[in-house]
Amino acid sequence: MRLQTALRLSVDEGRQWNKYSFTNTPLFVDGILGEPGEETLIMTIFGHVSHRSEWQLVKIDFRSIFNRRCNEMDFQTWHLHNQGEPCLMGAKRIYRKLRSMSRCVMGQSVALSMSSAPCECSEADFECDYGFERRTSGKCAPAFWFHLSSMSRRCTAGMTFMNSTGYRKVVSNNCTAGVSVQYSARRQPCPVQAPRGLHLVTSEGSHTATLGANVTFLVVLEEGDGARTSITLDFGDGHAVTYSNVSSIEEGIKHIYKTVGIYKVTATGENPLGSETAVLYLHVNCQLEYIHLSAPFVAVRNKEVNLTAVLWPSQVGTVTYIWWIGNNTEQPLVTLEGSVSCTFSQEGANSVTVQVSVGSSILQDRKTIAVHDYFRSHLLAFSSNLDEHNPDVAEWRLDVSRVIKNALIQATGVREEQLLVTVLSGLPTTAEFFLLPDKQLTEGKPDKSAAHLDQLSEVLLSALNQNLVQFTLRPGVQVTVYAAHLSAAPLVDTSENHSGSAMLMLLAGVVAGLAVFVIYKFKRKIPGLNVYAQMQNEKEQEMMSPANPAEATGPSQRDRGPPLDTLDTAFNSRPIEVKWAEPLVHSH
Repeated sequence: MRLQTALRLSVDEGRQWNKYSFTNTPLFVDGILGEPGEETLIMTIFGHVSHRSEWQLVKIDFRSIFNRRCNEMDFQTWHLHNQGEPCLMGAKRIYRKLRSMSRCVMGQSVALSMSSAPCECSEADFECDYGFERRTSGKCAPAFWFHLSSMSRRCTAGMTFMNSTGYRKVVSNNCTAGVSVQYSARRQPCPVQAPRGLHLVTSEGSHTATLGANVTFLVVLEEGDGARTSITLDFGDGHAVTYSNVSSIEEGIKHIYKTVGIYKVTATGENPLGSETAVLYLHVNCQLEYIHLSAPFVAVRNKEVNLTAVLWPSQVGTVTYIWWIGNNTEQPLVTLEGSVSCTFSQEGANSVTVQVSVGSSILQDRKTIAVHDYFRSHLLAFSSNLDEHNPDVAEWRLDVSRVIKNALIQATGVREEQLLVTVLSGLPTTAEFFLLPDKQLTEGKPDKSAAHLDQLSEVLLSALNQNLVQFTLRPGVQVTVYAAHLSAAPLVDTSENHSGSAMLMLLAGVVAGLAVFVIYKFKRKIPGLNVYAQMQNEKEQEMMSPANPAEATGPSQRDRGPPLDTLDTAFNSRPIEVKWAEPLVHSH
């Protein structure tokens, strides 16, 4: 604020203003000094002429303007009102007020006396009670969430309660009589009625619970004699409790479930006039600790495979499975079952991800499936000392799979990209190897690809049968890899896609394979077969002997098996003991 040369003052409530000059120098006012209640007529103003100048003090003396003290003739009676309405908060108030034309000074001894008288109550002295709201008509009506019967819910027959009219007097309002009786709550006897509006909820408002934890159920009765209404709560697991009245269970009813599942919890309220029932379906879950996606390591393109999510513990309650299969990453498949069937149309690596939702927890597992038009596979077994060091965890199986694969490559010379190995879970330790087609060698030649895989299979099985595949698990622990013996029972596919003739051919092939195995097992005891086997071995040695004798150095052919570069030539010139007509697919 900047005062230049004058101070303007009004002594008649602003009707007229008088101008008083007190300095010729402009002044920036910082504040006014004065004490509340003081009778002095001297005011001190402090400020500065410029921002860099020191403070300036200016004293203004009003004694020349107010030259006398006020007397009784200087006051008048004044009625407090609100736009002409004399009653405020239910009372009329009258004050003493200084006349606007009186130029005098009031001392501390002058009291502005006041008189007050109550007014008759009107609708303006009341507001809407709890549970009511004012409508456009100006009347108070129940809100949509409020039940009038709740006012008498805690009532006992023979007693009384205050029944609201929808209005209550404004706090600190002093009105009397008038419409007070009409708008004030009325005392009424408690009604006798059957239970109505029975509600059953958990204390957390949830429909799920954790196995082994306390679940608190709350039972609420909207209408009825609560003191005479008994409550029976059936927990749905073979246990139930009964209480004599509603008021005895205000803090809730606690219960512990010992088995996962979905339980129908039923509350029944009953008194001599009737009964009411409320139902709650509670999902009891336990903490999901581990999930394993069981899927084949290799699959045939456009052929159905099974995917299974294995949970630990196996019983955890209501479970939802979300699947992302192959390249379909935007639209997942949602199921309530832990197994699905699918086909892969794209050759190569296809990923499968499954998420398991139990309660508020979600776990997931992911697998990559190699998809090809055809492949060969065989189960592997190991010397018993491997079981002693098998912790049966995924990381250990993955590491040992790499070690086994390297051992097979070193013993047979199979190309790394054509061989896959996976160690299966569980004991005794087992594994499976998969032979994949060589795209560079067999591109566009499916017949040659199948024959080439058959040759590689024989090479691997020969090395395994001769105990040539070994690896060191740890210092002092040497593990030998064997070809696992398959069951003699035929693998019969009962799907409708196979004709009867195809089934007969499959059974005939299995019988022929068993016959070859028996002959091979006992060929040393049959002279004719032994001579045929010796001649065949000599023919194979001639076909596979190197042209240069110097190239024959290194491990003997008996130790290493036939080299891979002669397989294609030897395939057409010698019989094959076992030929796999279709790939053997294992779903783990």
